[in-house]
Amino acid sequence: MAAAAPPPPPSPAAIPETIVPETAPPRHPLFARIRLGTIFDVPQLHKLIHQMATYERLTDQFSATEASLAFTLFPSPSPPPPFTSFTVFILEVSPDPFPPTPQDPSNFSPILKTFHLDLPIEDSEKDIFRSEIGGDVVVAGFVLFFPNYSTFLAKPGFYIEDLFVREPYRKKGFGRMLFTAVAAQAAKMGYGRVEWVVLDWNVNAIQFYEQMGAKIQPDWRVCRLTGDALEAFAHLNI
Repeated sequence: MAAAAPPPPPSPAAIPETIVPETAPPRHPLFARIRLGTIFDVPQLHKLIHQMATYERLTDQFSATEASLAFTLFPSPSPPPPFTSFTVFILEVSPDPFPPTPQDPSNFSPILKTFHLDLPIEDSEKDIFRSEIGGDVVVAGFVLFFPNYSTFLAKPGFYIEDLFVREPYRKKGFGRMLFTAVAAQAAKMGYGRVEWVVLDWNVNAIQFYEQMGAKIQPDWRVCRLTGDALEAFAHLNI
């Protein structure tokens, strides 16, 4: 009896049709740097503060000039070392990587970060906010802070007076970058905390701060003496 023929080899499995993934949208790199501000940044700083006053609806209280900012923030001939008095961090952005910078005498190294954006940023004011270092570098924001002290902690801290990011650069992570720079410096110096105030109507800012882990203190109120009231108290007979 003839041997049975071997079974036919199994048919190869059907190869599913290759689905070509859609091309991912191009990403647009933007290079950011935080560096110490200098007296040469005062013209840009003055414009930033005016924009901040406009955003906060407080232009009626804005009286700073370039000369008064230069005199108080960078007193000549010997401004105090950074972090011992008023300190300004400048946020700059550029379409190209920043070149290496020499070590600053303060031992503060500029902070660099690359942002990959879905769309390029349209900045209609980039020419008037061109950085003092030149090129395509544009000033996008700043933070101004100075030391304070907590008797409860028996430690110094930093108080953030102003933090501002220009409108085209908001909600992209630049504000968080500025906050992180101040917090990192406080931690490096062994400080106990970083504090600031926020306007009660600025819900977006409050939510942003809470997401960062900040605790809003509803039971505290800012008290201020200024103008004529300050002068009156200065001349009280005590």
